[in-house]
Amino acid sequence: MFLKSGVAIVPALVPLLSFWFLRKSDSGYPVTRSSWEKEYDYIIVGAGSAGAVLANRLSENPMVKVLLLEAGGSENIISDIPIAYQMLQHTPMDWSYLTEPQEASCFGLREKRSRWPRGRVLGGSSVLNVMLYVRGNRHDYDRWVKEGAIGWSWEEVFPYFLKSEDNHDPNFAYNGYHGRGGPLTIETSPYLTPLGQSWPSAGHYLGYKFIDINGPTQTGFSIPQGTIRRGARCSTAKAYLLPAKDRANLHVIAFAYVTRIIFNEFKRAVAVQFDRFSLSYLVYARKEVILSGGAINSPQLLMLSGIGPAEHLRDLGIPLVSDLPVGENLQDHIYPGGLTFTIDNKFTLSQDRIFNAANVGKYFTKGKGPLASLGGVEGLAFVKSKYANTSMDLPDIQMHFSAGNVVADKGKGFVDLYGLDHQIWSRVYAPYAPFDTFTIDPVLLRPKSRGFVKLRSANPYDHPIIDPRYLTHNDDIMTMVEGMKIAIAIGLSPPYTRFGSRLIQTIFPGCEGYPYLSDEYLACVARVFTITIYHPVGTCKMGAPWDPMAVVDSELKVIGVHGLRVIDASVMPTIISGNTNAPTIMIAERGADMIKQKLLHPIASPVVPHFPIIGR
Repeated sequence: MFLKSGVAIVPALVPLLSFWFLRKSDSGYPVTRSSWEKEYDYIIVGAGSAGAVLANRLSENPMVKVLLLEAGGSENIISDIPIAYQMLQHTPMDWSYLTEPQEASCFGLREKRSRWPRGRVLGGSSVLNVMLYVRGNRHDYDRWVKEGAIGWSWEEVFPYFLKSEDNHDPNFAYNGYHGRGGPLTIETSPYLTPLGQSWPSAGHYLGYKFIDINGPTQTGFSIPQGTIRRGARCSTAKAYLLPAKDRANLHVIAFAYVTRIIFNEFKRAVAVQFDRFSLSYLVYARKEVILSGGAINSPQLLMLSGIGPAEHLRDLGIPLVSDLPVGENLQDHIYPGGLTFTIDNKFTLSQDRIFNAANVGKYFTKGKGPLASLGGVEGLAFVKSKYANTSMDLPDIQMHFSAGNVVADKGKGFVDLYGLDHQIWSRVYAPYAPFDTFTIDPVLLRPKSRGFVKLRSANPYDHPIIDPRYLTHNDDIMTMVEGMKIAIAIGLSPPYTRFGSRLIQTIFPGCEGYPYLSDEYLACVARVFTITIYHPVGTCKMGAPWDPMAVVDSELKVIGVHGLRVIDASVMPTIISGNTNAPTIMIAERGADMIKQKLLHPIASPVVPHFPIIGR
């Protein structure tokens, strides 16, 4: 049984159809329409982690008319299942991007290309992600201010995290660092294997405290919280669009592929052009056009519309509207995929084990069981390598502990989803297929390598050129190696050796010339099996007017034109120290308030939050 993309669905999923009436997906209630008006106050392009937030907040004012355009369709009952996130890749919900061949990484991936899933669906990448709720480090945002993003310090953005959040775990919700009553439901992972239950003990053994990683400090170990509601995924479509579905002033159009922004002679964005079912349309904006397509689609659309590097646009025959470094400053989080441990117990979250009638019934009736696992990620930690600043609470490595991995499915799915070379699978991992395993993935939090996004052609349907240039900065590989050493120490600590944990011994192809587990060997492994954690940011950098790399100013307005903003992860000047979904939602919450204040006070001063600030 297959999805349209050819990704297999295990036969045991079939019984869920008999349970669906017991737990009907929230996404089953329509929020879209098939007709629209000629003109709106605000046109939002992209209904993802940011766009859905903006559509809700701007349409709170009944006097304002808002149009939200999304290239994809709606969620479904499969996308609601937290453990099933990988099944959504390479389906119509996914843009299915590929990077350019990498010069310093991805050597063990086919053609040295990294696969980049991005959400093409209402809710965007919040429908495809692992749902981890992580805000980043307070110093990240203070650094933004130092680099010219005035008004985006931790003290100024923290209230917007609270505004969006509805935390359901009493162990977190009342500690002064979390919000209650917001649209976005946050819950602690409802299912842990004995391996996940041992994660805090492993941290304690290495000298780390068990903490709330979204609390006063970030360094430490934690059981993750995620964007889930009653055990099911809580995307931004579910959190923000569904409550607004009956507003007459909000129109949501699915399958609307935006191809161009139209400017008048004064360089004001006045309309967008979009294709829908083979027909092309224009719709006009009275006040503003807002791009929320993410770190790939937003710069692509800007460049297609004449905003970008002048020489690049001239080469493609695109008339220049504003000469800006659109597409530069690309950053992403990566980890090395080689740190897999075998164990003696039957604990791994493998497809064959978890997708059975009993577990499906438990999930659809109670929202519990292994199907409610946050993508198999059962533990998070923020740790410091020897290169981190010891005087600050600013870890440089994030650990993801996972009870599911490339070995667990015996080569059936993850090999193709990662684009892993079959030689790597057969030589490194296949010998361990009979065993249960877990992985610890050390994520490089603040990479110094910078990549870019460029147009492949002037055709809006051609995927852009994406080159993250992973590990081209030498400091990145040095920090990564130290993170790998810490991950090995965790995996071989007593809380896991009691399960018989052993690091796999097979040598990665291409790394045979280095002593096993030496720094050189670990660096080689990191360059061979380099995996994205799906966090591209930075391609429409927010900055000061004097910053030659800035694309938008501190109010998220595109420099050099009028009536156009970018509000999504692409505006991050530097990537935050953690997962990017919650910060993207925060950016949209704050961006919406900026727009609303401008509407009330056309010559407004900086935004002042109109809700209580707690937990300082």
